[in-house]
Amino acid sequence: MSRRPDPDALAARLLQGDRRALARAITLVESSHPDDRTAAESLLQAILPATGQQDAGRAIRIGISGTPGVGKSSFIERFGLFLTGQGHRVAVLAVDPSSALSGGSILGDKTRMEQLVREPAAFIRPTPSGGSLGGVARRTREAMLLVEAAGFDVVLVETVGVGQSETTVAEMVDIFLLLLAPAGGDDLQGIKRGIMELADLVIVNKADGELLPKARLAAADYRMALHLMRPRHAEWRPQVQLVSALLNEGIGEVWTAIGQYREALQKTGALAAQRRHQAEAWLMRELQDGLLDWLKQEPAIAGELPRLQKAVGKGQTTPSAAARKLLEMLRR
Repeated sequence: MSRRPDPDALAARLLQGDRRALARAITLVESSHPDDRTAAESLLQAILPATGQQDAGRAIRIGISGTPGVGKSSFIERFGLFLTGQGHRVAVLAVDPSSALSGGSILGDKTRMEQLVREPAAFIRPTPSGGSLGGVARRTREAMLLVEAAGFDVVLVETVGVGQSETTVAEMVDIFLLLLAPAGGDDLQGIKRGIMELADLVIVNKADGELLPKARLAAADYRMALHLMRPRHAEWRPQVQLVSALLNEGIGEVWTAIGQYREALQKTGALAAQRRHQAEAWLMRELQDGLLDWLKQEPAIAGELPRLQKAVGKGQTTPSAAARKLLEMLRR
């Protein structure tokens, strides 16, 4: 019996909402083995009509980022439980940082979300980032299509949030949420402007107890900062909201704001246009990654690349000159 699943049979089970089939499908698309990639492409093609890829009204994709310790997992669990209580089916794609030394990953989100993981209407899939920039795994986009085809209408993508460029996640979701801790004044300077500019909704978590006054001051600072920045969408001015995941306060208001955002962009067709742009950007990213993988497998390049890397590291040549030499080798 073949180790690899039949793509059509797997797709049929996934479209029926089979959770084991969904987990196996995600494992398949995450594989880098050439045969698995072929099967994964067949699987994705089979389920594509059920994903609503161009229908932004079928499922909402929400990116969530924030620095470690801000309470992302606690917020996601409370938010997820609120949504399932409202009749939604929620998928959480939690991308964990991969070890730079071993390539391993913490993969602890299932243990941090003890209540949500037991919720029948929720699906949590921790995935190692593999060192990908933007804090998301290379196949996160494909995993989103799979969970949507399986019937999940809210997809939460939790990023690593360790200061890398968050542009990648903003290019694959409908709305980008930035979680921040109760800090204002000089602490605001530590938050990269580029990340703030990507945010459609800023959430100040831990707004409770002794931290509540500080959280209110921080929210005022963030509102002022956002007022000075150009919004990503002409239809929407980013909001700042206070939340206490500990006390389960402000969660419903976050969902209301997401609904307002969605409605505002759908009225003008901006949400559908954003989906189309993201699909086109996805194509270019796949081309870049695929070409790089192919270059590394070419015998001539594979032999020359390590030598040029050492030469660049020693300052014997420039990266641009080394890259040009490799490209010239391909033209011969």
